[in-house]
This record gives sequence, structure tokens and C-alpha cells, in this order.
Amino acid sequence: MMKRILCSALAAALCAGLAPGQSKTGTTVGQFLLIEPSARIGGMGNAGATMYDEIEAAYYNPAAIGHVTASGVQFTHSPWLAGITFDYAGLALTLGNVGNIFASVTALNSGDIAVRTVDQPLGTGENYTVTDFALGVGYGRVVSERFSVGLQVKYLQETIWHSSMSGIALDVGTLYRTAPDGLYIGASIANFGTRPQFDGRDLRILYDQNKLINGDNPAIPGSLTTSDFPLPILFRVGVGLPVAIDQNNRVRVEVDAYHPSDNNESVSAGAEWMFFNTFAVRGGYQNLFLKDSEVGLTLGAGLHYDLNDVKISFDYAWADHGRLDYTQLLTFGVAF
Repeated sequence: MMKRILCSALAAALCAGLAPGQSKTGTTVGQFLLIEPSARIGGMGNAGATMYDEIEAAYYNPAAIGHVTASGVQFTHSPWLAGITFDYAGLALTLGNVGNIFASVTALNSGDIAVRTVDQPLGTGENYTVTDFALGVGYGRVVSERFSVGLQVKYLQETIWHSSMSGIALDVGTLYRTAPDGLYIGASIANFGTRPQFDGRDLRILYDQNKLINGDNPAIPGSLTTSDFPLPILFRVGVGLPVAIDQNNRVRVEVDAYHPSDNNESVSAGAEWMFFNTFAVRGGYQNLFLKDSEVGLTLGAGLHYDLNDVKISFDYAWADHGRLDYTQLLTFGVAF
């Protein structure tokens, strides 16, 4: 029954990815939550709904937490678009039959931006920054030989100069394996949570209640109120197929379909070829069928090796962003 339900959901999502719809771009806050952190999965077109054999796969599907077999950490750094820096760290601890726990930290920083006004369009001499931060705690468990579940709760904060907003978000996911070496089916929903609202001293003003009257107080302390906005909810469903060519060569193919709350549906796909369980090359394509998409081809490579009882991994990904140029991801991981 579970297999039929997941297959039906995938088929519906794939059909939705091809169907035209009204774009809702720009209607949510917390867009940094949509930056995928894994260089390995990033090289595969960010199709990660069924990936489970690395810690940062929990970002794409919290059910991956339950499949972690060794405690460890992963760190990702990205010199992102327009001089923005993006960093992500994930920690997993195995708890045996009880399940596994997971923690993540996400940080994005714009760097210094010149303050410009109508009167001083070349700059006032001041600088401001935009910073985003999220802290997540998750739990995952393999319920049966073929089925696993997971969830993650996140606290997030966005700050623009002296004003900020904060909120709470929830990610949940499931992962189903049709056979020991067969098809994997995964589904997750991310960023389901509160509606944050900005506040801070940048919104404080001096107000003249009636500019037509002389002699009254023209500088009454007041404040502006911003609207509250939803977070960018993303429903992701995908299939993955691992193929063992021989003892030293393995291929994994992934296809994901997305239904976001602030954009149209799309599909991403990618593949990985692993040599001698050590070297990997990857390729993929993001957001197929998405109108006005600025992303596309992705490429990546990785080096994984064992050092006594410690597993070390280095992964790199490059992603085309059209007129916005490109982004790169570097991920380092240690498992023990």
C-alpha cells in the first residue's frame, strides 16, 4: 500500500511539473532556506529526495537521518552569488535501535553594502549587511527494513541592518526502498512554519500628525509596521536507482519533482558514477520545465576514502546560474 501511495504521489508531482501555473515568486521570506548545501547532491542537479548515505542528505529529506550508520560532521562553504557567502554544517549522532539525531547550522552573509539615499546616491559613507541564520535539530529512524521517517525543527532569523525577523519551521520526510538493490522513493515537505514579521529601529520614525498646522509637535515618535510573510514551503518527491556495474563501479541515478509555495513546479535530475568506492564524477540539470529559470547544468566530483576507522570525504560542485553567472560548493566530511 505504501509503495502504491508513494508512486501515485510521484506521478502526480511529475505531471504537475509539466503543467503551467501562476508564478508566486517573491511572496515569501527566508529564501536562504532554499539554498541546497551538499556539494555531492549539488553536482547531481540537487536531486536528493532519496539520497541517504551522507549527513547533509537530511536537508533534502529528514528520513535520511535514520540511515546514518556512523556519527560524524559535514561542513559546506560556498562563495555564492554577488559576493554573498553561504555556510552550512551538519552533525549526526547514532543512537542504535532508538534512531539517530541530527543538528544543522545555516549562515548567509551579504558582506558590506553601501547605504545610498535619494540625496546621496553615491553613498552616505555608512555600510549595512544582510545576514541569515538557521539552527535545526532533527530525528530519524528506520522503521522497517524498507521504510524510514524523519523530522527537523528549525529556528531561523533574518537581519537587515538594524531590523530583523525570526520564525520556526518544520521539515518532515519519508523514504521507501522497493528492494534491497532496487528503486528508492522519497518525499519530504520543508519549511512549514510561522509567518515572520520584521521589526527593529530602522522602522522607527518621527511623525508629523498634521503638516498643515503650525505650532504642533512635528516630531512625534512612531513606528512603521510591516506585513507578515509565509516561509517558502517546498514539497519534494523523487526516485533513485543505484546500479552496480561491477565490483569497482557503481552508478546512481536520481530524479526529483518540486512543488514550491512561491514558484511553479519543476523537475531536477542527476547521476553519480563512483569508481573503486573512492572517486566520483557527477552531473545533472536543475529545474527543468520552470519558466524563466536561471539555473541549469550542474557538475561535480568527489574523493572519499577510509583512514583507519575514520571516513573522510571531499566534494565539489559547480552550478550554472545563467545571467547570474555560476555558484560553487565545497563540502568536507568526517565520519567515525
